Amino acid sequence: MPRKNAKAASSESDGKEFFAAIAQIEKEKGIPSGYMMEKITQALASAYKRDHEGAGDNIEVRADPEKGDVRMYIKKDVVETVDNPAAEISLEEAREKLPHAQLGDVVRIEVKTKNFGRIAAQTARQVIIQGIREAERGMVYDEFNSKEHEILTGIVTRIDPRSGAASLRIGSGSEITEAFLAPGEQVRGEAIREGDRLKVYVVEVRRSTRGPQVLISRTHPGLVKRLFELEIPEIYDGTVEVKSIAREAGSRTKIAVWSADENVDPIGACVGPGGQRVGNIVEELHGEKVDIIKYSDDSAAYVAAALSPADVVSVDLFPDGKSCRVIVPDDQLSLAIGKEGQNARLAAKLTGFKIDIKPVSDPGELPEPEEDMVVMDEEEPAELPVDEE
Repeated sequence: MPRKNAKAASSESDGKEFFAAIAQIEKEKGIPSGYMMEKITQALASAYKRDHEGAGDNIEVRADPEKGDVRMYIKKDVVETVDNPAAEISLEEAREKLPHAQLGDVVRIEVKTKNFGRIAAQTARQVIIQGIREAERGMVYDEFNSKEHEILTGIVTRIDPRSGAASLRIGSGSEITEAFLAPGEQVRGEAIREGDRLKVYVVEVRRSTRGPQVLISRTHPGLVKRLFELEIPEIYDGTVEVKSIAREAGSRTKIAVWSADENVDPIGACVGPGGQRVGNIVEELHGEKVDIIKYSDDSAAYVAAALSPADVVSVDLFPDGKSCRVIVPDDQLSLAIGKEGQNARLAAKLTGFKIDIKPVSDPGELPEPEEDMVVMDEEEPAELPVDEE
């Protein structure tokens, strides 16, 4: 009898140590003890089912932190003739355990095997290790997923000599992970070396079995937008709004800004005293040119501004609402088009218009309006037909 009491005391002590270990994991790793216990009880039930075919979903595992023990039960139907011993029990056997059992009852019988303690300990250990890994990966994913479409700073840890892809160690809050900067997301001509600190734009965060995959970019237009938010308080607080961005990374960016406050100059706010604010952004972009354009609801004025630094004589909008003809002085034609068409290409991307640029000396002709289209003069309203009586 004393041996049995000693064994029970030892089992109780082990149980309390087990729950204490779970609580310690919660404290150190931030993994909820309830989450760990749920994983452990599920694993114990699965382990029993593997060794007892036919048990089905009749297994129940109960963990009692206060008593410091874990018990397993199997639910069985009380039947007259047993066909499935894993899920059924005879009335005679049931009454040995529960004297008031009746046919048709469902009884809960505690599983007591000499191997249960060992299996429980092994299972718990495996689940805890796996659970810690999963929870840690989950916390890292949640942290970086919250930074999607934001800027983070990373340190280049490795560059693939064949593909040129770079691995960066980036941090957010208390979490650190590796991020992948593909060659296509790197700025052409920008030299990257191991040990460099880079500001990168988080394009997407994906789940994977080895932890979160953080896809980053140095070419995404969002990088420029976030840099403007970091550098210019008026954009950060919403006084000045970024309406559109068109970028050819490493070469030139056009950004359209606007403010609902008539007393605020959106371009002046972005440029800053002595050009300091935009200068800091250009420096971070390693010399990439940045054109700051004032957005306008007037499409013609917006297109004209987008072709800056070229002067524009006139903008004629075509009836389709998606294209226009721009007339510029002859000496401004090459400036309006830009080197290899870059200025016109970025202006079109910024405004959403297809832009046809013509010199004053050869303006060409506007397309004829469609027959069913009424062209209304702004000063004189169109005359509506009058019914003859």
